[in-house]
Amino acid sequence: MSRLNLPADNSTKTVRLVLGDQLNANHSWYKQKDHSVLYVIAELKQETEYVVHHVQKVCAFFAAMENLASALNKAGHKVLYLTLDQTRHFTNLNQLITDLVNHYQSDKFEYQLPDEFRLRQQLQQIAKQLPCVTSCAQTEHFFLADDELGRYFTAGKSHRMEAFYRKMRKRFAILMEGDEPVGGKWNFDANNRNKLKARDLADIPQPLMFANPVADILARLKRHEIKTLGQAQEQLLWPVNRQQALELLEYFCQQCLPKFGYFQDAMTCQADTLIDKKQWSLYHSRLSFALNTKMLSPRLVIDKALAAYNHADISIAQIEGFIRQILGWREFVRGVYWANMPSYQNMNFLQANNQLPEWFWHGQTKMNCMRHAIEQSLEYAYAHHIQRLMVTGNFCLIAGIHPDQVDAWYLGIYIDAIEWVELPNTRGMSQFADGGIVGSKAYAASGNYINKMTDYCKSCHYQVKESIGENACPLNALYWHFMLTHQQNFSSNPRNKMVYANWHKTAEDKRQQIIARAQALLTDLNDI
Repeated sequence: MSRLNLPADNSTKTVRLVLGDQLNANHSWYKQKDHSVLYVIAELKQETEYVVHHVQKVCAFFAAMENLASALNKAGHKVLYLTLDQTRHFTNLNQLITDLVNHYQSDKFEYQLPDEFRLRQQLQQIAKQLPCVTSCAQTEHFFLADDELGRYFTAGKSHRMEAFYRKMRKRFAILMEGDEPVGGKWNFDANNRNKLKARDLADIPQPLMFANPVADILARLKRHEIKTLGQAQEQLLWPVNRQQALELLEYFCQQCLPKFGYFQDAMTCQADTLIDKKQWSLYHSRLSFALNTKMLSPRLVIDKALAAYNHADISIAQIEGFIRQILGWREFVRGVYWANMPSYQNMNFLQANNQLPEWFWHGQTKMNCMRHAIEQSLEYAYAHHIQRLMVTGNFCLIAGIHPDQVDAWYLGIYIDAIEWVELPNTRGMSQFADGGIVGSKAYAASGNYINKMTDYCKSCHYQVKESIGENACPLNALYWHFMLTHQQNFSSNPRNKMVYANWHKTAEDKRQQIIARAQALLTDLNDI
Protein backbone atom coordinates (compact mmCIF):
# COMPACT_ATOMS: atom_id res chain seq x y z
CA MET A 1 0.00 0.00 0.00
CA SER A 2 1.26 3.48 -0.90
CA ARG A 3 2.46 5.62 1.98
CA LEU A 4 0.84 8.52 0.11
CA ASN A 5 -2.68 7.12 0.63
CA LEU A 6 -3.47 7.60 -3.04
CA PRO A 7 -6.69 6.34 -4.61
CA ALA A 8 -6.50 3.31 -6.88
CA ASP A 9 -5.90 4.18 -10.54
CA ASN A 10 -5.53 1.44 -13.14
CA SER A 11 -5.25 3.94 -15.99
CA THR A 12 -1.77 5.23 -15.13
CA LYS A 13 0.74 3.31 -17.23
CA THR A 14 3.59 5.84 -17.20
CA VAL A 15 4.94 7.92 -14.33
CA ARG A 16 6.89 10.98 -15.43
CA LEU A 17 8.99 12.90 -12.90
CA VAL A 18 9.44 16.68 -13.23
CA LEU A 19 12.19 18.13 -11.02
CA GLY A 20 12.11 21.61 -9.49
CA ASP A 21 14.52 23.03 -12.08
CA GLN A 22 12.66 21.46 -15.04
CA LEU A 23 9.71 23.84 -15.23
CA ASN A 24 9.72 24.12 -19.02
CA ALA A 25 6.05 24.32 -20.00
CA ASN A 26 7.04 24.09 -23.68
CA HIS A 27 8.74 20.70 -23.35
CA SER A 28 7.72 18.18 -26.00
CA TRP A 29 6.30 15.98 -23.24
CA TYR A 30 3.32 18.29 -23.06
CA LYS A 31 2.50 18.50 -26.78
CA GLN A 32 -0.04 15.71 -26.50
CA LYS A 33 -2.50 14.85 -23.75
CA ASP A 34 -2.34 11.25 -22.61
CA HIS A 35 -4.29 10.20 -19.54
CA SER A 36 -2.21 7.08 -19.17
CA VAL A 37 0.67 9.41 -18.22
CA LEU A 38 0.93 10.85 -14.72
CA TYR A 39 3.22 13.86 -14.17
CA VAL A 40 4.69 13.96 -10.66
CA ILE A 41 6.09 17.16 -9.14
CA ALA A 42 7.12 16.82 -5.50
CA GLU A 43 8.45 18.90 -2.64
CA LEU A 44 11.07 16.74 -0.97
CA LYS A 45 12.96 17.24 2.26
CA GLN A 46 16.00 15.76 0.49
CA GLU A 47 16.15 18.88 -1.69
CA THR A 48 16.01 21.25 1.27
CA GLU A 49 18.82 19.64 3.26
CA TYR A 50 21.92 19.11 1.05
CA VAL A 51 22.86 22.68 2.02
CA VAL A 52 21.10 25.32 4.10
CA HIS A 53 19.09 27.31 1.54
CA HIS A 54 17.80 30.86 1.62
CA VAL A 55 14.16 30.76 2.69
CA GLN A 56 13.15 32.78 -0.38
CA LYS A 57 14.91 30.25 -2.60
CA VAL A 58 12.92 27.34 -1.16
CA CYS A 59 9.68 29.32 -1.38
CA ALA A 60 10.36 30.35 -4.97
CA PHE A 61 11.12 26.80 -6.11
CA PHE A 62 8.07 25.33 -4.39
CA ALA A 63 5.77 28.10 -5.65
CA ALA A 64 7.06 27.76 -9.23
CA MET A 65 6.70 23.97 -9.08
CA GLU A 66 3.13 24.27 -7.84
CA ASN A 67 2.30 26.81 -10.54
CA LEU A 68 3.55 24.49 -13.29
CA ALA A 69 1.52 21.63 -11.84
CA SER A 70 -1.57 23.84 -11.89
CA ALA A 71 -0.90 24.99 -15.47
CA LEU A 72 -0.42 21.42 -16.70
CA ASN A 73 -3.59 20.33 -14.96
CA LYS A 74 -5.58 23.17 -16.55
CA ALA A 75 -4.12 22.18 -19.94
CA GLY A 76 -5.65 18.74 -19.54
CA HIS A 77 -2.71 16.69 -18.28
CA LYS A 78 -2.91 14.33 -15.32
CA VAL A 79 -0.71 15.79 -12.57
CA LEU A 80 0.14 14.77 -9.02
CA TYR A 81 1.59 17.60 -6.94
CA LEU A 82 2.99 16.48 -3.60
CA THR A 83 3.78 18.89 -0.79
CA LEU A 84 6.13 18.31 2.12
CA ASP A 85 3.08 17.23 4.12
CA GLN A 86 2.50 14.36 1.71
CA THR A 87 6.15 13.33 1.19
CA ARG A 88 7.16 13.55 4.84
CA HIS A 89 7.43 9.75 5.14
CA PHE A 90 10.02 9.50 2.34
CA THR A 91 13.69 9.91 3.20
CA ASN A 92 14.67 10.43 -0.42
CA LEU A 93 13.56 10.47 -4.03
CA ASN A 94 14.31 6.76 -4.45
CA GLN A 95 11.65 5.78 -1.94
CA LEU A 96 9.06 8.12 -3.44
CA ILE A 97 9.47 6.92 -7.03
CA THR A 98 9.48 3.26 -6.01
CA ASP A 99 6.30 3.81 -4.02
CA LEU A 100 4.55 5.54 -6.94
CA VAL A 101 5.55 2.97 -9.57
CA ASN A 102 4.45 0.11 -7.32
CA HIS A 103 1.17 1.79 -6.39
CA TYR A 104 0.15 2.42 -10.00
CA GLN A 105 1.77 -0.82 -11.24
CA SER A 106 3.23 1.34 -14.00
CA ASP A 107 4.79 -0.07 -17.14
CA LYS A 108 7.15 2.89 -17.55
CA PHE A 109 9.04 5.47 -15.50
CA GLU A 110 10.36 8.48 -17.40
CA TYR A 111 12.41 11.48 -16.33
CA GLN A 112 14.27 14.40 -17.86
CA LEU A 113 18.06 14.35 -17.61
CA PRO A 114 19.01 16.19 -14.40
CA ASP A 115 21.50 19.06 -14.61
CA GLU A 116 23.05 18.24 -11.22
CA PHE A 117 25.49 15.37 -10.88
CA ARG A 118 24.03 14.09 -7.61
CA LEU A 119 20.50 13.91 -9.04
CA ARG A 120 21.66 12.33 -12.29
CA GLN A 121 23.43 9.62 -10.29
CA GLN A 122 20.41 9.15 -8.05
CA LEU A 123 17.96 8.76 -10.91
CA GLN A 124 20.22 6.37 -12.76
CA GLN A 125 20.29 4.27 -9.59
CA ILE A 126 16.50 4.44 -9.26
CA ALA A 127 16.06 3.39 -12.90
CA LYS A 128 18.14 0.25 -12.35
CA GLN A 129 16.06 -0.81 -9.35
CA LEU A 130 12.54 -0.28 -10.68
CA PRO A 131 10.45 -3.22 -11.89
CA CYS A 132 9.46 -1.42 -15.10
CA VAL A 133 10.89 0.08 -18.27
CA THR A 134 12.68 3.41 -17.70
CA SER A 135 13.72 6.11 -20.13
CA CYS A 136 15.34 9.52 -19.98
CA ALA A 137 14.57 12.62 -22.08
CA GLN A 138 16.56 15.77 -22.75
CA THR A 139 15.39 18.92 -20.98
CA GLU A 140 15.27 20.78 -24.34
CA HIS A 141 16.63 23.91 -22.70
CA PHE A 142 20.28 24.69 -23.43
CA PHE A 143 21.83 25.72 -26.72
CA LEU A 144 24.11 22.69 -26.55
CA ALA A 145 22.54 19.28 -26.07
CA ASP A 146 24.06 17.10 -23.39
CA ASP A 147 25.76 14.78 -25.89
CA GLU A 148 27.45 17.72 -27.65
CA LEU A 149 29.44 18.96 -24.66
CA GLY A 150 32.32 16.57 -25.29
CA ARG A 151 33.03 18.35 -28.59
CA TYR A 152 33.86 21.54 -26.68
CA PHE A 153 35.16 20.44 -23.27
CA THR A 154 37.79 17.99 -22.04
CA ALA A 155 38.28 16.86 -18.43
CA GLY A 156 41.18 18.53 -16.63
CA LYS A 157 41.97 20.85 -19.51
CA SER A 158 42.02 24.64 -19.19
CA HIS A 159 39.26 26.23 -21.24
CA ARG A 160 38.73 29.89 -22.02
CA MET A 161 35.26 31.34 -22.22
CA GLU A 162 36.17 33.87 -24.90
CA ALA A 163 37.18 31.20 -27.42
CA PHE A 164 34.07 29.14 -26.62
CA TYR A 165 31.84 32.23 -26.85
CA ARG A 166 33.08 33.05 -30.36
CA LYS A 167 32.34 29.50 -31.49
CA MET A 168 28.82 29.81 -30.09
CA ARG A 169 28.25 33.17 -31.79
CA LYS A 170 29.28 31.68 -35.13
CA ARG A 171 27.37 28.43 -34.74
CA PHE A 172 24.09 30.05 -33.75
CA ALA A 173 24.53 33.18 -35.91
CA ILE A 174 23.98 35.59 -33.02
CA LEU A 175 25.27 39.17 -33.40
CA MET A 176 27.01 38.15 -36.60
CA GLU A 177 27.28 39.74 -40.06
CA GLY A 178 28.34 36.79 -42.15
CA ASP A 179 31.52 35.50 -40.58
CA GLU A 180 32.26 38.74 -38.73
CA PRO A 181 30.90 40.00 -35.39
CA VAL A 182 28.47 42.91 -35.43
CA GLY A 183 30.35 46.09 -34.58
CA GLY A 184 33.68 44.69 -35.76
CA LYS A 185 34.66 43.28 -32.36
CA TRP A 186 33.74 40.14 -30.43
CA ASN A 187 33.90 41.75 -27.03
CA PHE A 188 33.00 45.23 -25.79
CA ASP A 189 33.94 44.58 -22.19
CA ALA A 190 36.29 47.57 -22.14
CA ASN A 191 33.20 49.80 -22.52
CA ASN A 192 31.44 48.10 -19.63
CA ARG A 193 33.49 48.93 -16.55
CA ASN A 194 31.93 52.20 -15.48
CA LYS A 195 31.44 53.33 -11.92
CA LEU A 196 28.07 54.81 -11.00
CA LYS A 197 28.47 58.49 -10.21
CA ALA A 198 26.07 60.67 -8.22
CA ARG A 199 24.46 62.00 -11.41
CA ASP A 200 23.70 58.44 -12.55
CA LEU A 201 21.75 57.36 -9.48
CA ALA A 202 18.44 59.04 -10.30
CA ASP A 203 18.23 57.19 -13.63
CA ILE A 204 18.42 53.71 -12.13
CA PRO A 205 15.08 52.00 -12.85
CA GLN A 206 12.95 50.65 -10.05
CA PRO A 207 13.26 46.86 -9.91
CA LEU A 208 10.16 45.02 -11.09
CA MET A 209 9.02 42.97 -8.11
CA PHE A 210 6.07 40.62 -7.76
CA ALA A 211 3.89 39.90 -4.73
CA ASN A 212 3.45 36.14 -4.73
CA PRO A 213 1.76 34.83 -1.57
CA VAL A 214 3.87 32.11 0.05
CA ALA A 215 2.49 32.05 3.60
CA ASP A 216 1.34 28.44 3.13
CA ILE A 217 4.82 27.39 2.02
CA LEU A 218 6.43 29.19 4.96
CA ALA A 219 4.04 27.37 7.27
CA ARG A 220 5.04 24.03 5.73
CA LEU A 221 8.73 24.83 6.18
CA LYS A 222 8.10 25.62 9.82
CA ARG A 223 5.93 22.55 10.32
CA HIS A 224 8.62 20.25 8.94
CA GLU A 225 11.47 22.06 10.70
CA ILE A 226 13.30 22.96 7.49
CA LYS A 227 16.42 24.91 8.35
CA THR A 228 16.86 28.00 6.18
CA LEU A 229 18.80 31.27 6.12
CA GLY A 230 17.97 34.82 5.09
CA GLN A 231 14.88 36.97 5.42
CA ALA A 232 11.46 35.49 4.67
CA GLN A 233 8.82 37.37 2.67
CA GLU A 234 5.16 36.40 2.76
CA GLN A 235 4.83 38.27 -0.55
CA LEU A 236 7.66 36.85 -2.65
CA LEU A 237 9.15 39.32 -5.14
CA TRP A 238 10.56 36.68 -7.54
CA PRO A 239 8.73 35.37 -10.65
CA VAL A 240 7.14 31.99 -9.98
CA ASN A 241 5.39 31.31 -13.29
CA ARG A 242 6.11 31.76 -16.97
CA GLN A 243 3.92 34.85 -17.34
CA GLN A 244 5.77 36.68 -14.58
CA ALA A 245 9.11 35.56 -16.01
CA LEU A 246 8.08 37.00 -19.40
CA GLU A 247 7.06 40.25 -17.73
CA LEU A 248 10.48 40.49 -16.07
CA LEU A 249 12.20 39.79 -19.39
CA GLU A 250 10.18 42.50 -21.13
CA TYR A 251 10.91 44.96 -18.32
CA PHE A 252 14.62 44.27 -18.61
CA CYS A 253 14.64 44.76 -22.37
CA GLN A 254 12.78 48.07 -22.15
CA GLN A 255 14.09 49.62 -18.92
CA CYS A 256 17.48 48.09 -18.11
CA LEU A 257 19.14 46.86 -21.30
CA PRO A 258 19.85 50.38 -22.67
CA LYS A 259 22.46 50.89 -19.90
CA PHE A 260 23.10 47.31 -18.81
CA GLY A 261 26.56 46.98 -20.30
CA TYR A 262 27.91 50.31 -19.12
CA PHE A 263 27.14 49.58 -15.49
CA GLN A 264 27.17 45.78 -15.31
CA ASP A 265 30.26 45.81 -13.04
CA ALA A 266 29.22 48.81 -10.93
CA MET A 267 28.20 48.69 -7.27
CA THR A 268 26.77 51.30 -4.94
CA CYS A 269 25.64 51.60 -1.36
CA GLN A 270 24.19 55.11 -1.50
CA ALA A 271 21.58 55.73 1.22
CA ASP A 272 18.41 53.78 0.54
CA THR A 273 16.26 56.90 0.73
CA LEU A 274 18.46 58.57 -1.88
CA ILE A 275 17.58 56.16 -4.66
CA ASP A 276 14.64 54.33 -3.13
CA LYS A 277 16.45 51.02 -2.67
CA LYS A 278 17.14 50.68 -6.39
CA GLN A 279 20.80 49.91 -5.85
CA TRP A 280 20.20 46.23 -5.08
CA SER A 281 19.39 45.37 -8.71
CA LEU A 282 20.70 48.32 -10.78
CA TYR A 283 20.45 47.45 -14.50
CA HIS A 284 20.68 43.69 -14.09
CA SER A 285 17.98 41.43 -15.53
CA ARG A 286 17.51 39.15 -12.48
CA LEU A 287 16.35 36.48 -14.93
CA SER A 288 18.71 33.79 -13.65
CA PHE A 289 16.10 32.12 -11.43
CA ALA A 290 13.60 31.96 -14.30
CA LEU A 291 16.32 30.64 -16.61
CA ASN A 292 17.76 28.08 -14.20
CA THR A 293 14.34 26.67 -13.38
CA LYS A 294 13.68 26.61 -17.16
CA MET A 295 10.57 28.78 -17.00
CA LEU A 296 12.38 30.72 -19.73
CA SER A 297 14.70 29.35 -22.38
CA PRO A 298 18.04 31.04 -23.14
CA ARG A 299 17.07 31.22 -26.82
CA LEU A 300 13.90 33.15 -26.01
CA VAL A 301 15.76 35.53 -23.68
CA ILE A 302 18.36 36.27 -26.35
CA ASP A 303 15.76 36.67 -29.10
CA LYS A 304 13.78 39.18 -27.00
CA ALA A 305 16.93 41.13 -26.13
CA LEU A 306 18.02 41.20 -29.79
CA ALA A 307 14.57 42.42 -30.84
CA ALA A 308 14.86 45.30 -28.36
CA TYR A 309 18.37 46.09 -29.62
CA ASN A 310 17.19 46.12 -33.24
CA HIS A 311 14.21 48.40 -32.59
CA ALA A 312 15.51 50.79 -29.95
CA ASP A 313 18.41 53.13 -29.30
CA ILE A 314 20.62 50.54 -27.63
CA SER A 315 24.36 50.40 -28.34
CA ILE A 316 26.27 47.27 -29.27
CA ALA A 317 28.17 47.35 -25.95
CA GLN A 318 24.94 46.85 -24.01
CA ILE A 319 23.55 43.93 -25.99
CA GLU A 320 26.91 42.20 -26.46
CA GLY A 321 27.60 42.27 -22.73
CA PHE A 322 24.24 40.62 -22.06
CA ILE A 323 24.53 38.02 -24.84
CA ARG A 324 27.97 37.08 -23.52
CA GLN A 325 26.48 36.20 -20.12
CA ILE A 326 23.76 33.94 -21.58
CA LEU A 327 25.24 32.41 -24.74
CA GLY A 328 28.81 32.51 -23.47
CA TRP A 329 29.25 32.20 -19.74
CA ARG A 330 26.13 30.21 -18.85
CA GLU A 331 26.73 27.53 -21.49
CA PHE A 332 30.48 27.57 -20.72
CA VAL A 333 30.22 26.79 -17.01
CA ARG A 334 27.78 23.97 -17.74
CA GLY A 335 30.32 22.41 -20.09
CA VAL A 336 33.13 22.75 -17.54
CA TYR A 337 30.92 21.19 -14.87
CA TRP A 338 30.02 18.07 -16.82
CA ALA A 339 33.51 17.58 -18.25
CA ASN A 340 35.07 17.55 -14.78
CA MET A 341 32.55 16.04 -12.37
CA PRO A 342 32.70 14.41 -9.90
CA SER A 343 36.36 15.30 -9.17
CA TYR A 344 35.70 19.02 -9.70
CA GLN A 345 33.73 19.32 -6.46
CA ASN A 346 36.80 18.27 -4.43
CA MET A 347 39.46 20.45 -6.08
CA ASN A 348 41.48 22.69 -3.77
CA PHE A 349 44.47 23.74 -5.84
CA LEU A 350 45.58 26.47 -3.42
CA GLN A 351 45.11 24.26 -0.33
CA ALA A 352 42.84 26.82 1.33
CA ASN A 353 41.77 25.66 4.79
CA ASN A 354 40.50 28.64 6.78
CA GLN A 355 36.98 28.80 8.20
CA LEU A 356 34.26 31.00 6.74
CA PRO A 357 33.74 33.93 9.15
CA GLU A 358 30.55 33.83 11.19
CA TRP A 359 29.46 37.21 9.83
CA PHE A 360 28.80 35.63 6.42
CA TRP A 361 25.56 34.44 8.01
CA HIS A 362 24.41 37.82 9.35
CA GLY A 363 26.53 40.53 7.68
CA GLN A 364 27.74 42.23 10.86
CA THR A 365 31.27 43.21 9.84
CA LYS A 366 33.05 46.57 9.86
CA MET A 367 33.97 46.11 6.18
CA ASN A 368 31.33 48.12 4.37
CA CYS A 369 31.69 46.31 1.04
CA MET A 370 31.23 42.91 2.69
CA ARG A 371 28.44 44.06 4.96
CA HIS A 372 26.50 45.56 2.08
CA ALA A 373 26.90 42.56 -0.25
CA ILE A 374 26.01 40.03 2.45
CA GLU A 375 23.06 41.96 3.89
CA GLN A 376 21.67 42.40 0.38
CA SER A 377 22.08 38.66 -0.22
CA LEU A 378 20.28 37.84 3.02
CA GLU A 379 17.46 40.28 2.25
CA TYR A 380 16.86 39.40 -1.41
CA ALA A 381 18.64 36.05 -2.01
CA TYR A 382 20.48 37.98 -4.73
CA ALA A 383 23.72 39.75 -5.56
CA HIS A 384 24.97 40.49 -9.04
CA HIS A 385 28.00 38.77 -10.59
CA ILE A 386 30.64 41.33 -9.57
CA GLN A 387 29.42 41.43 -5.97
CA ARG A 388 29.78 37.64 -5.92
CA LEU A 389 33.14 37.53 -7.67
CA MET A 390 34.96 40.64 -6.49
CA VAL A 391 33.46 41.32 -3.05
CA THR A 392 32.48 38.15 -1.18
CA GLY A 393 34.42 35.87 -3.54
CA ASN A 394 37.56 37.98 -3.47
CA PHE A 395 37.53 38.07 0.32
CA CYS A 396 37.20 34.27 0.55
CA LEU A 397 40.01 33.82 -1.95
CA ILE A 398 42.58 36.07 -0.30
CA ALA A 399 41.56 34.95 3.19
CA GLY A 400 42.15 31.33 2.21
CA ILE A 401 38.65 30.04 3.04
CA HIS A 402 38.17 26.34 2.33
CA PRO A 403 36.31 26.02 -1.00
CA ASP A 404 33.85 23.50 0.47
CA GLN A 405 32.57 26.20 2.82
CA VAL A 406 32.50 28.82 0.08
CA ASP A 407 30.54 26.49 -2.20
CA ALA A 408 28.01 25.67 0.50
CA TRP A 409 27.40 29.37 1.23
CA TYR A 410 26.97 30.37 -2.41
CA LEU A 411 24.85 27.33 -3.23
CA GLY A 412 22.54 28.06 -0.31
CA ILE A 413 22.14 31.82 -0.28
CA TYR A 414 21.38 32.68 -3.91
CA ILE A 415 17.99 32.08 -5.47
CA ASP A 416 19.54 31.05 -8.80
CA ALA A 417 22.18 28.74 -7.35
CA ILE A 418 22.05 25.20 -8.76
CA GLU A 419 25.26 23.20 -8.56
CA TRP A 420 26.00 23.02 -12.31
CA VAL A 421 26.18 26.81 -12.51
CA GLU A 422 27.37 27.59 -8.97
CA LEU A 423 30.32 25.21 -8.71
CA PRO A 424 32.42 26.39 -11.71
CA ASN A 425 31.67 30.00 -10.83
CA THR A 426 32.70 29.61 -7.19
CA ARG A 427 35.32 26.89 -7.02
CA GLY A 428 36.67 27.79 -10.45
CA MET A 429 36.34 31.45 -11.37
CA SER A 430 36.13 32.90 -7.86
CA GLN A 431 38.40 30.68 -5.75
CA PHE A 432 40.86 29.34 -8.38
CA ALA A 433 40.50 25.97 -6.63
CA ASP A 434 40.48 24.23 -10.01
CA GLY A 435 44.00 25.49 -10.77
CA GLY A 436 42.99 27.39 -13.89
CA ILE A 437 40.44 25.22 -15.69
CA VAL A 438 38.00 28.14 -15.78
CA GLY A 439 40.17 31.25 -15.39
CA SER A 440 43.65 32.21 -16.55
CA LYS A 441 44.39 33.99 -13.27
CA ALA A 442 43.19 34.19 -9.71
CA TYR A 443 40.73 37.07 -9.35
CA ALA A 444 42.45 38.51 -6.29
CA ALA A 445 42.18 42.21 -5.56
CA SER A 446 43.09 44.74 -2.92
CA GLY A 447 40.83 47.51 -1.67
CA ASN A 448 41.81 49.60 -4.68
CA TYR A 449 39.47 47.64 -6.95
CA ILE A 450 36.54 48.13 -4.58
CA ASN A 451 37.29 51.84 -4.37
CA LYS A 452 37.50 52.09 -8.17
CA MET A 453 34.19 50.37 -8.91
CA THR A 454 32.04 51.34 -5.91
CA ASP A 455 31.23 54.02 -3.37
CA TYR A 456 31.52 51.53 -0.49
CA CYS A 457 34.84 52.86 0.77
CA LYS A 458 33.63 56.39 1.47
CA SER A 459 31.54 55.29 4.43
CA CYS A 460 33.67 52.38 5.62
CA HIS A 461 35.22 51.95 9.07
CA TYR A 462 38.53 51.11 7.38
CA GLN A 463 40.85 53.30 5.29
CA VAL A 464 41.10 51.91 1.78
CA LYS A 465 44.43 53.55 0.99
CA GLU A 466 46.14 52.12 4.08
CA SER A 467 47.76 48.68 4.34
CA ILE A 468 49.07 48.73 7.89
CA GLY A 469 47.54 49.70 11.20
CA GLU A 470 44.25 48.68 12.81
CA ASN A 471 42.23 51.04 10.61
CA ALA A 472 43.76 49.85 7.33
CA CYS A 473 41.48 48.09 4.85
CA PRO A 474 41.86 44.35 5.53
CA LEU A 475 41.76 43.58 1.82
CA ASN A 476 45.12 45.28 1.26
CA ALA A 477 47.23 43.22 3.65
CA LEU A 478 45.31 40.01 2.88
CA TYR A 479 45.88 40.57 -0.83
CA TRP A 480 49.64 40.85 -0.46
CA HIS A 481 49.78 37.89 1.92
CA PHE A 482 47.83 35.82 -0.61
CA MET A 483 49.99 36.80 -3.57
CA LEU A 484 53.20 36.06 -1.66
CA THR A 485 51.93 32.76 -0.27
CA HIS A 486 51.16 31.58 -3.80
CA GLN A 487 54.02 33.30 -5.62
CA GLN A 488 55.23 30.00 -7.03
CA ASN A 489 51.85 29.47 -8.70
CA PHE A 490 51.29 33.00 -9.97
CA SER A 491 54.63 34.70 -10.68
CA SER A 492 55.01 33.15 -14.13
CA ASN A 493 51.67 34.59 -15.26
CA PRO A 494 52.41 37.69 -17.39
CA ARG A 495 49.38 39.42 -15.85
CA ASN A 496 51.04 39.26 -12.42
CA LYS A 497 54.56 40.47 -13.23
CA MET A 498 53.76 44.08 -12.39
CA VAL A 499 52.22 42.99 -9.08
CA TYR A 500 55.38 41.32 -7.86
CA ALA A 501 57.56 44.12 -9.26
CA ASN A 502 55.61 46.64 -7.16
CA TRP A 503 55.99 44.47 -4.06
CA HIS A 504 59.76 44.34 -4.41
CA LYS A 505 59.88 48.13 -4.77
CA THR A 506 58.24 48.49 -1.36
CA ALA A 507 60.55 49.17 1.57
CA GLU A 508 61.50 46.05 3.56
CA ASP A 509 60.16 47.33 6.89
CA LYS A 510 56.78 48.17 5.34
CA ARG A 511 56.60 44.75 3.70
CA GLN A 512 57.13 43.13 7.08
CA GLN A 513 54.41 45.28 8.64
CA ILE A 514 51.96 44.38 5.87
CA ILE A 515 52.54 40.66 6.35
CA ALA A 516 52.25 41.05 10.13
CA ARG A 517 48.93 42.88 9.64
CA ALA A 518 47.66 40.05 7.40
CA GLN A 519 48.70 37.37 9.87
CA ALA A 520 46.92 39.20 12.68
CA LEU A 521 43.74 39.41 10.59
CA LEU A 522 43.90 35.71 9.70
CA THR A 523 44.19 34.82 13.37
CA ASP A 524 40.59 35.93 13.91
CA LEU A 525 38.60 36.65 10.76
CA ASN A 526 35.44 36.94 12.84
CA ASP A 527 36.70 40.20 14.31
CA ILE A 528 37.05 42.10 11.02
